[in-house]
Amino acid sequence: MKRSFNWNSPSRRRPTLLSISPRRPLLTLSLIMVIMAACASPPPIPPQFDAIERIPIKTVAVKGQRMAYLDVGTGQPVILIHGFGGSMWQWEHQQAALSAHVRLVTPDLIGSGLSDKPDLAYDPDQMLDYFVGFMDALQIRQATLVGNSMGAGLAIGMALTRPERVAKLVLIGGLPANVREKLTSPSIRRALETGAPAWLVAFGNWLFGGLMVESVLKEIVHDPALLTPAVIERSNRNRQRPGLIPPLLTVRDNLPLWEAGFAKRLKDITHPTLILWGEEDRVFPVAVGEELQRTIKGSTLVRIPKAGHIPQWEQPDLANGAMIEFIRSR
Repeated sequence: MKRSFNWNSPSRRRPTLLSISPRRPLLTLSLIMVIMAACASPPPIPPQFDAIERIPIKTVAVKGQRMAYLDVGTGQPVILIHGFGGSMWQWEHQQAALSAHVRLVTPDLIGSGLSDKPDLAYDPDQMLDYFVGFMDALQIRQATLVGNSMGAGLAIGMALTRPERVAKLVLIGGLPANVREKLTSPSIRRALETGAPAWLVAFGNWLFGGLMVESVLKEIVHDPALLTPAVIERSNRNRQRPGLIPPLLTVRDNLPLWEAGFAKRLKDITHPTLILWGEEDRVFPVAVGEELQRTIKGSTLVRIPKAGHIPQWEQPDLANGAMIEFIRSR
């Protein structure tokens, strides 16, 4: 399927290895290494979840592509959906707490984390089709969807286009209408606005990935003490997975399609909805969450103190308590 932007356009001619100056052998060698890494076969999926608990990682085929996920607990299904550039590790503190009450399913979305990263359009309709395919593959007819940031956008899209597949909604730190106007994170704004081609972004990620990841995490996470070397290294390792950058840029470039297709329909959501927002969110200020609560009729907003954009990770006891109460309520 055609991408939303064309890397092969004559007006955006790609530099080749032959066009790189011979006076820059280090740059040439580095770029060759990046291209070889991008063309390499996907690494095997580790058997265990790389987090605070040892949980087996499972895989399932969706439309011919492999998706990785966690599946723990029994009862009514709850699916946790990570945000832009994220992965299942963002939900490490929910696994034990929530699975004591429900069947908890935590996927890496197609194009992210440990899942396959095929050459797709990654537009909202295609992402929704893969998500429905994932639910079908796991024989989940209906589930409560819990989405963080852009993952909340996917949950909203499901509620609006496949309402029968959604029992309840939990939206954490997103996703509002007019995203670019409300975004206050300098690092994420730069990531959304850069016009650099995928090969250059991949090269920069390979060369400066650790520094970039640390910079972004310092804007996403309120308490810097939580950003231990192990956490930063794990996040950087996730960003270095082969093939990650092109899907990431394509999802980013398709943000206007989400705005046009779903943001204007937020008021049409009728599912029971819980909104969680970190009071120290530097990506979308808490006022954005308050606006979202006013837009979705009957929704409830819970502010999480001393937490940033991933409050379920920073303040898991507060976030888990609110989610469990909401999920178990009639």
